[in-house]
Amino acid sequence: MALWKPDPSFYPSPRMAMQGPPERHAYVVALNVGRNERPDVLNVVDLDPHSPTYSQTVNTLEMPYAGDEFHHFGWNACSSALCPYAPHPHLERRYLIVPGMRSSRIYIIDTKPDPVRPKIVKIIEPEEIFSKTGYSRPHTVHCGPDAIYISALGSGPDGSGPGGIFMLDHFNFNVIGPWELHRGDQSLAYDFWWHLADDIMMTSEWGKPAQFENGLVPEDLLANRYGHRVHFWDLRKRRLAQTLDFGAEHQMVLELRPAHEPNKTYGFVCVVISTADLSASIWTWYKENGSWAAKKTITIPAVPAEEKDLPPALKPFKAIPPLVTDIDLSLDDKFLYVSCWGTGELHQYDVSDPFAPKLAGKVAIGGIVARKGHPKWQGELAGGPQMVELSRDGRRIYFTSSLYSTWDDQFYPDRKLEGWMVKVNAKPAGGIEMDPDFFVHFGETRSHQIRLEGGDASTDTFCYPS
Repeated sequence: MALWKPDPSFYPSPRMAMQGPPERHAYVVALNVGRNERPDVLNVVDLDPHSPTYSQTVNTLEMPYAGDEFHHFGWNACSSALCPYAPHPHLERRYLIVPGMRSSRIYIIDTKPDPVRPKIVKIIEPEEIFSKTGYSRPHTVHCGPDAIYISALGSGPDGSGPGGIFMLDHFNFNVIGPWELHRGDQSLAYDFWWHLADDIMMTSEWGKPAQFENGLVPEDLLANRYGHRVHFWDLRKRRLAQTLDFGAEHQMVLELRPAHEPNKTYGFVCVVISTADLSASIWTWYKENGSWAAKKTITIPAVPAEEKDLPPALKPFKAIPPLVTDIDLSLDDKFLYVSCWGTGELHQYDVSDPFAPKLAGKVAIGGIVARKGHPKWQGELAGGPQMVELSRDGRRIYFTSSLYSTWDDQFYPDRKLEGWMVKVNAKPAGGIEMDPDFFVHFGETRSHQIRLEGGDASTDTFCYPS
């Protein structure tokens, strides 16, 4: 729907976004794949501490098909609509674009007029994705200045071809087609984001669908066959410009978080595991003398554990890898949050100096061995900090428990991993603490990514400096 004035949730700069009103609702996708024959769902969670239904699921939208495997999703439009080279200020942050990563189906969900009761308004079937883009297994969604961009982890119905990016029309959600014109030797895909002011897109590497749909393939991991590179693309020319290789032992390069200020040309990316010592790492990429470079700036070591306490895949190593599977950066570019799904910890780093991060705080919950509980939940919790999302002012952090259906069962094989969501409060100068009054339990439906009403720290791109 077109507006006569810009959507009030669009902001020119990160600082202006931080001054926006607090979020009232969260949209949380959750999956039932491998658990039962029920479809995946979109939950609406009440985040207003003054509401009688605070910390509760106030509505659940069930999809019409089973087996989609919801993972990442995003808004149709955001602050990038104000960018000067492709302005679309008449767009509205209204529709959620929700891909099924296993089915390659995409749902368009309208959050208005009632944000508590969103409705499906369009379904893009997998055959249309295959025929118009060549791609399959849609993953990350970003609201770009000229279209909706979606990454795909493979091409062809079997997913064996290269992964890449395709686009949807902003206005009618028609499938436009693939984005790349020249991909060079890029084949693996996962996340993407951009430095819009520099006309650069970054893409990362996980693996091909055959390497994750039925679980982690240990032989491929030990042979360093998962992704270990980040690609930099010319955004205007739609061609690969440069590739950085982190070294084959740095397996599964996932979430990309560029600095929010448009005049900063650096960002952070996580590596899930090193085959050298099971550690996880954060790398800082930056521009130097006209080229892109990266260096490892955070290393999180594995933790020794008794063999009897470990799942079969980890018993030979007698250790728990941190398994860093998500990161998120506050809108002031000051704090980086790191989810350690294996050890059950969320770390907060002060990244005021992006090349010398300092650990500022941590909380613990779940974990492969610890199974640490929550003040509002009796007993142990399986799963750990996974998809993390920040409020625009950086004071509230939310995260969920599930990574991916088959990987959940591989690392938590007793099948006790259920869906839950917690909230962490952040102090302005650094330090975090678990909110004892906020705990949402989704039962056997496993929760994954969170989107906040009005925007969050991993949605918007800003084109004007603070």
